[in-house]
Amino acid sequence: MRPGLGALRGHVLGYRTFHDGPPMGDYRPVTPDGIVRIFLGFSGSLRLVDTTDPTRSLAATSIVSGLQTAAVRVEQSGPVRGVTVFLTPLAAYRLLDLPMSELAGRSLDLVDVLGSRARRLVGALADRSGRESVTGALDRILLAQFLSGPMYAPAVEFAWKRLEQTAGTPVRQLAMETGWSSRQLERRFRDQVGLPPKSLAQVLRLREALRHKHAGLSWAEAAASAGYHDQSHFARTFKAMTGYTPGQFSAAWGESAPDGPLAATPVRTTGRWHAQAG
Repeated sequence: MRPGLGALRGHVLGYRTFHDGPPMGDYRPVTPDGIVRIFLGFSGSLRLVDTTDPTRSLAATSIVSGLQTAAVRVEQSGPVRGVTVFLTPLAAYRLLDLPMSELAGRSLDLVDVLGSRARRLVGALADRSGRESVTGALDRILLAQFLSGPMYAPAVEFAWKRLEQTAGTPVRQLAMETGWSSRQLERRFRDQVGLPPKSLAQVLRLREALRHKHAGLSWAEAAASAGYHDQSHFARTFKAMTGYTPGQFSAAWGESAPDGPLAATPVRTTGRWHAQAG
């Protein structure tokens, strides 16, 4: 991270640049993972389709995708060029300056959310050439907005970090540790994170199961390692959140399936990285 950008550490998780390349329609679905994505498109467009309800879709050049509880399939009809910004929900709250509950489970055209701000941001970045100049400009722009945006409540940050560390923490315990009532915590959490604590815990548990599977464990071992004590419950949850059974997911989207513009690497939301694709 560049000097002076310490405020973004742990909040802006990384960038993924995507250059002109052949259109592809078989990207691995983006599964729920507790990350907010902003795709700043310079040319072409993406189409996002909810794998659990294909009638829900969005086509746009620039997209903001809040915390999801269902997997999203990413499609493109032609070459796409742009950069994806991966954020913690609390960073998105400060950068976008809007209630995160408005983005929960939704992907929206960034212009519809930010209006002329989105057009100015994309225009400023699209004129630059080379990965480093684009990411360098993003560093400066995001830092300025982050420092001037609304501050999230320390209690919400505490609860979010606790869930990141152990998704099994009950809401009542989180509330006791913050000194708030359960209702107050849930209300503020939805406003500044997007999902209720219990729903986010389900997302993070699924993320852990997928991480363990990616590391080479069987589905049963991955589920147990992520805290699922009932395999049938894991299978039902997996199907509800991805549209596939675990076996179907492996068969359809093995390790050879490519990652698209919204794919985050690494899986865990720690550290910060710059990735390039296309």
